[in-house]
Formats: sequence, C-alpha cells, structure tokens
Amino acid sequence: MTGFLRNSDAFTWAMESDPRLRSTVVSVVMLKRSPDWDEVRERFDLISRKLPMFRQRVAPSPPPAPPHWEYAPDFDLDYHVRRAAAPGAGTLDDVLELARLAEMQDFDRARPLWETTLIDGLEDGGAAVICKFHHALTDGIGGVQIAMHLFNLSEELCRREPLPPEPEVSTPSWLAGYRDTWRYDAGLLATAVAGAITAAPRLLYGGVRRPLATARSAAATAASFYRTVRPIGRTGSPLLTERGLIRRLLVHQVPLQQLREAAHRSGGALNDAFVAGVAGGLRRYHEKHGVEIGDLHLTMPISLRTESDGMGGNRITLMRFDVPAGEIEPTARIRAIHERAGAVRAERSLPYTQLIAGALNLMPRWYIGSVLRHVDFLASDVPGVPVPVFLGGAPVRAQYAFGPTIGSAVNVTLLTYVDTCALGIDVDTAAIPDYDVFYEALVAGFDEVLALAG
Repeated sequence: MTGFLRNSDAFTWAMESDPRLRSTVVSVVMLKRSPDWDEVRERFDLISRKLPMFRQRVAPSPPPAPPHWEYAPDFDLDYHVRRAAAPGAGTLDDVLELARLAEMQDFDRARPLWETTLIDGLEDGGAAVICKFHHALTDGIGGVQIAMHLFNLSEELCRREPLPPEPEVSTPSWLAGYRDTWRYDAGLLATAVAGAITAAPRLLYGGVRRPLATARSAAATAASFYRTVRPIGRTGSPLLTERGLIRRLLVHQVPLQQLREAAHRSGGALNDAFVAGVAGGLRRYHEKHGVEIGDLHLTMPISLRTESDGMGGNRITLMRFDVPAGEIEPTARIRAIHERAGAVRAERSLPYTQLIAGALNLMPRWYIGSVLRHVDFLASDVPGVPVPVFLGGAPVRAQYAFGPTIGSAVNVTLLTYVDTCALGIDVDTAAIPDYDVFYEALVAGFDEVLALAG
C-alpha cells in the first residue's frame, strides 16, 4: 500500500507554492573537533536504511488523494552527506551564514528531503554539522530521536553493526497508483461512515435525555473548530507587516534551570517563560520604534506524539492564539501565557487536526497564505538531549534548531542540551530589517524573565 502524506503534511507541502511559506528546518551542531568522517557517513547510511522516508521523495497522487512517498530511484548518499572547509575565519557567524543560505534554498524535489554538511576547520580546531530537512520528514522531537542514532555517549567509536540491506526500489505502475488511491479514498469514506454510525445513536440519546447539555457540547465543539481555523485579517503588530524571502539566523543561550525556576516562581512552565521572553523582546523592539502593542498573534506547535509512534515522522499540529506581548510585568505575562496556552492544549478540536487539515487542503492557496502571513511570530520548545554526547568521537558543544517562519515575522526555537536552552532565531528581514536591534531587544526580554529566578 502506498504511503500517503498525512493531511497536515500535505497541507504544508501544498502551501509551498508560495516560497515565503516553506517548511524547511535547519539545525546546527557545534563540535569541539572534527569527527571521524567515515563514522558520521555510516551513521547516516544506517538511518537511511532504517527510516524509509530518508530514501523516499514526495510524488503526486491521482486526485483527490494527497501526495505520497515513493523510493527515489537514484538515491546517492554522497549527495545528502557532504563535507566542506569552513569559510572566512571559521567563526560561528560563518557557520550561521552557511545555515542561512541552506534555510533559504528549496529542496531538489526529485530526491529525498534532507541534506547534511560537515564543516571542518573552524577556529580553535572545532567543526560543525549543518542538517537541513523538510518538516514533512520529521518534527522537532522526532529529529531528536533520530539524532540519538547519530550520537554516542562516549568519545570511543561504537563497534560498527552490520548495515541492513538497502531497500528494494521498484517503479509502481500507473494502475497500482490508481488502485492505492481508490483504496485510500474508500478507507476515508468507510472511516467517516463508521464514525457517523457510532456517533449518531449517542447524539440522539443525549439529545433526548439531556438536550441542553448536548446542544452546549455541540456548540463548544463548533466554537473550538472555528478558533482553530479562524481567519486572521491583519497582524497584531502595526510594525511587522511585510513578508519576504530573505532570512537571518541568530543564536542566544540561556541557563535551563534559571529559566525553569523563573517559570515556576511565576506559576508557569518552562514553555510559558520561554514564550514570555520572546514576547518581552518583541515589546522592547516595538518600544525602540515608538510603537505600542497589545496582543500579538502566535503560532505554537503542539506535539501529538504518542508512545506507539515510531522514530521520526511529523506528529505536531500548529495552534494559534494571542499572547499579551504588551504586558510589561514579566510575572503577569508568564501567568497569562500559561492560562492561554493551557486553554489551547485543551481545545476540543485537537483530536480532529487531520480532519481540519484535510478541509484546509480544499481551500484556495491564496486564502491560506493570507492567513499565515498575518501571524506575528512562531515559538517552538523542543526538549533535547539531557546528557553530553559525541558525534564520530567529537564532543558536542552546542546544538541550535531553526524552524521555518511559515509566514510569520520571526520563528524562535528553543532546543535544550544538558543544562542550556539554545535559541535558534529565524528572522524574516522584510518584517524585521534591523535584526540586530531586534536581537538586542530579545536578549533583554529574556534577561527580565531570568531575573525572576533571583
């Protein structure tokens, strides 16, 4: 049976007809020295044999089925795993410039949707690995799961395990494609009919026995669906209104325990303090331009991953809500964000995200693009590796992840590593041309949150 894209992945794939809405993710791993190249290459080869999507590309399906995964007939590991010498003086800024270019470039869609480059010869003898992948391949947590198959827990190189055989690549016939599409469509219809048959008696019984409660429940569910797909006519910020194709990547680090302590003292969780720091930075940036703001529109990924889900894959949904960026007092800001984020995580629409994404796939692309380009910022919190790790015998110094802006002015991704929160900041320069000023404001926004820890 053909592996079709989930509705949410098909949605992100289709909206990339507007290049401003690409779902490219870039991560940067900083190493203390150059790793063993053969070990690194073999680890990626192993992953590509264990996870089919690392050797597959996205191909169109006969309508109305979504696109599907198929094995790329000319898979070349050395196209996807490369090495290069560091440019310039080999500084972190030089590495981020290479990552920035990778983030702005689209994939060769005739090939699998990932690329990795080892950068040798950094200052002080260090090295870096730049990983680029499409969000349809994996989400942040799935990416960390995959990374644990790359990393070791010691400097000693692991004994090489026998590689699984390469997957057999066959060219499906056009008849098989239509057959699988028919099965897919029939399966959707059967699921819808079975759901209706199961739900109808319960709704009828509830309508007779508890008509008011049933009506209120139905109205609450409908309202939740509307909040999930509601159109956004304009940005919350009067300043961050333009969208373009040029990106700048910036990084910042904050202590994990201090940020967590600040959150707990304010009645929130780590993610609440993180979002409060970003919101505080945006408020300070607007103040520098003499602009007052209230609430800003935030898109926040929410993980739907369960223990039964395999390694990798995309198991998130994007939820939108407003955050009180104009709130000056950081404690009050964290509490308000905690309440609003909690309400979003309790939305009745969450179990139906794939159904909603399927409906959105039927909407005109221009409409979806207009909604996404009115989101002010995107913030993502990814729990990373809690212990020191090594890649090809080289100690990992730091890890940064840069999520796509998907139409917002900036995406700030928090990735934890041991006792540090590494912030990967992806700025759309059409919205924030003076990104250096924004960076200073963002650092100050986190400083005021960290000060709550005492």
